[in-house]
Amino acid sequence: MSQERLIYLPLGGAGEIGMNAYVYGYGPKNKERLILVDIGVAFSDMESSPGVDLIFADIRWLVENKHRLEAVFITHGHEDHVGAVGHYWERLGVPVFARAFTANLARHKMADRGQPEDMIRTVSAWPKTTKAGPFSVGFLPISHSIPESAGLIIDSPAGRVIHSGDFKLDETPLVGEPFDPELWKDVSKDGVQALICDSTNVFSPHAGRSEASVGPEIEALVSAAPNMVVATTFASNVARVKTLAQAGERAGRSICLMGRAMRRMIEASITTGVLTDFPKVISPEDAASIPRENLMLLVTGSQGEHRAASAQLARGKYNGITLKEGDLFLFSSKTIPGNERGVLRIINQFSEMGVDVVDDSSGKYHVSGHANRPDLQRLHEIVDPVMVVPNHGEHRHLREHSKLAAEGGRESIVAVNGTMLDLTGDKPFVAGYVETGRVYLDGHTQIGALDGIVRDRLRMAMNGHVTVNVLLDEDDEPLGEAWVDLKGLPELGRSNAPVVDVLEADLTQFLGRAGEKTLANDDKLEGELRRIARNTSRDEIGKKPEVTVIISRLS
Repeated sequence: MSQERLIYLPLGGAGEIGMNAYVYGYGPKNKERLILVDIGVAFSDMESSPGVDLIFADIRWLVENKHRLEAVFITHGHEDHVGAVGHYWERLGVPVFARAFTANLARHKMADRGQPEDMIRTVSAWPKTTKAGPFSVGFLPISHSIPESAGLIIDSPAGRVIHSGDFKLDETPLVGEPFDPELWKDVSKDGVQALICDSTNVFSPHAGRSEASVGPEIEALVSAAPNMVVATTFASNVARVKTLAQAGERAGRSICLMGRAMRRMIEASITTGVLTDFPKVISPEDAASIPRENLMLLVTGSQGEHRAASAQLARGKYNGITLKEGDLFLFSSKTIPGNERGVLRIINQFSEMGVDVVDDSSGKYHVSGHANRPDLQRLHEIVDPVMVVPNHGEHRHLREHSKLAAEGGRESIVAVNGTMLDLTGDKPFVAGYVETGRVYLDGHTQIGALDGIVRDRLRMAMNGHVTVNVLLDEDDEPLGEAWVDLKGLPELGRSNAPVVDVLEADLTQFLGRAGEKTLANDDKLEGELRRIARNTSRDEIGKKPEVTVIISRLS
């Protein structure tokens, strides 16, 4: 048996939605030459990661082995696949390959972080290939909800692997390449060792609908609207943005794009040639002078993002535009799980203004960019791999997708982040595990998920914060009373006295009876003061807050 092996190692995106980062390797054990597929982000929420800007996969293992890394390949331009390229490139230091539209977006991200844009290399679609150590990698066009998406053909001495990327089987996508089943059959005809496959919609039982089915419904809705129309969708869904703009144009409305991401995506699409015949747009300044019944705004913020155009319009005004009673707001998008609260907040704010809100509950105004269960089954049959390894999904998605593969008589396995698989033989098996996790972008700083910073924030958010100050003289004797500052706690407690007064009294009483050894030792004194502050708070208000103790000594 050959000592060389083909390995697959997800560092992000397997067992969760987002932060996609998948390593492939070929060579002798622990000396494999490596490539990385995708380097994405996930987005934070106030419940689990307050104050955090972005979440990345923890790539420490890859950084420790970067002397073995040949290149990075990006399947498409969604944030969960390309969003971390500017943040992580310096730690990896290898060329990044992508198709023209994705490369355009990646260069912007590199420039934003002060990284060299020329390390993003534009490549053409299959049959063009890129050599990366023992691998030959080609970009195989496939339809998705963003232009120039691609699966990857990854050839090595151990055979052909197809990494599906995010996909749907849409033969009329309006923008971008249609799914070409004959092309996929052709690249699979000589045998495929493994299909690494998107699992997002494995629980959706009906075949996916085409993007082309949405246009007539949107056009009918916009044409019937008597006042101003505002629509939001994913900015990266260029085909949908074009459909919305054309519906507005046919209804005799001027089109205005609002939100940086929306403008950047359309500009990138036009620059790289993937978008043609986009209706003429007007500036927000000009939009303010257009009669409301002749205006349609296309805005960012379909997921309830606080700073996006939708949320700002819901709060009152954005770029000089205010929505009024009788206007129409359309969500031409699906609410991603976890974002429901933000979206509902916007819907209710619009309702209070008298704005009519239409969402996708009817199924008329949005179609998914991911393959449903019958579509996954169809791709399995077209590619006919030796084995199917589900990726891009929570654990329940991966497990269900693995069952689906097994129903078709194909070997399969569930491999979550950190699980290294050997794909060399007739069935995949676990070859080892590496430590993975999350890294948070907090302002300008990257912090580890286990560093305790976000945990402390959550504790302060739930329980409040107490600062205790004490002053001691040269002989370790207290000077005056302890004084206390509260944050996020009620002023009055169970005793109907100010909580500050009760805390200061208990802490000062302790200082008066504390022994010499305790008063002379900062660690002991801090521990006792923290214990008393927490216990007194619990008795007064029923919570144990976070406590910071500041001990000052005169020298």
